[in-house]
Amino acid sequence: MKSPVLNELGGIFIPVSNIEKSRDWYCELLGVPNDGEIPFGHLYVLPMGGPDIVLDSKIYSPDRIIKLPLVQFKTNDIVEAYNYLKSTDVEIVTEIQHNHYFNFIDPDGNQLMMCRC
Repeated sequence: MKSPVLNELGGIFIPVSNIEKSRDWYCELLGVPNDGEIPFGHLYVLPMGGPDIVLDSKIYSPDRIIKLPLVQFKTNDIVEAYNYLKSTDVEIVTEIQHNHYFNFIDPDGNQLMMCRC
């Protein structure tokens, strides 16, 4: 029997403590409007060019904070992205590594990566 599972990702869940605050932060990071609905009062889906990011306040607890970068955002200009995030007081975890990537923290302490494509 052939597997009915598709060879693609639908979404990546990120635990957040405050869905509205996190929605606004991620929308500002990505430069997209924050006008989507919040289904069930605890979810917000950020439509992406690949798998969507699903912010979920129902699964949040301090012990579920993502401590390794499971999400990688893309940029064409790593220095510009670094300087932009630094100007918004985002906590930067690493300097730009190999002129290719750096890690940073969202408001809940989840570690994310920015990578030059």
